[in-house]
Amino acid sequence: PSDFDWDVIFKGADWFHFTGITPALGGKLPEICLDACKAAKNLGVKVSCDLNYRKNLWKYGKTASEIMPALVAGCDVIIGNEEDAEKVFGIKPEGFNAETGVIDTAKFEFVAKSLMERFPKATKVAITLRGSVNADHNTWGAVLYDGKNLFASRRYDITDIIDRVGGGDSFGGGLIYGLLNYGDDQKALDFAVASSCLKHTIEGDYNRVTTKEVETLMSGNGSGRVSR
Repeated sequence: PSDFDWDVIFKGADWFHFTGITPALGGKLPEICLDACKAAKNLGVKVSCDLNYRKNLWKYGKTASEIMPALVAGCDVIIGNEEDAEKVFGIKPEGFNAETGVIDTAKFEFVAKSLMERFPKATKVAITLRGSVNADHNTWGAVLYDGKNLFASRRYDITDIIDRVGGGDSFGGGLIYGLLNYGDDQKALDFAVASSCLKHTIEGDYNRVTTKEVETLMSGNGSGRVSR
């Protein structure tokens, strides 16, 4: 029997989100995470996963490639970047070089399609695209694939970066918010990317921005330059 009453935990919930960090910590966490995913699906709760590969955490005898497939198999939405897809599932876009700061979004359609082919229960795959110009200057964007269409965000120039910590989490949170509130994949993606862009200008883990601030950046001028 489970130590958790999932019926109570998920009562009234619309969405369950987890990241690859949780099962990477070992112990009973991979098993608990899988139980949570199955319970959420049985109760009609949407499930999403940020692959979030951290090689220094997988130290307990199991690899991400061994553990993550069973967890991701039940997900409705899969989130990751090019390194996550490669390190966990061996999926890599050809000719990608993050150091140039220039990214061909079409290359990542292959990554998204490959993930969806491997995990057919997924209805959407989001891939974040970071180009590292230097330590203080990154380009940032993402694509979202729904099985038929590839949606691409605009590319932002993030200069004078304050803190990259939480950038991925703020993207995931923004995407979930967008998918729940907009009913439009392009707007949901644009909200997620803008939310994450603003997080780069804030110190600490928490994205202290308002919905209005994110929507203002979404609909702002075409320069794509983030300054706060």
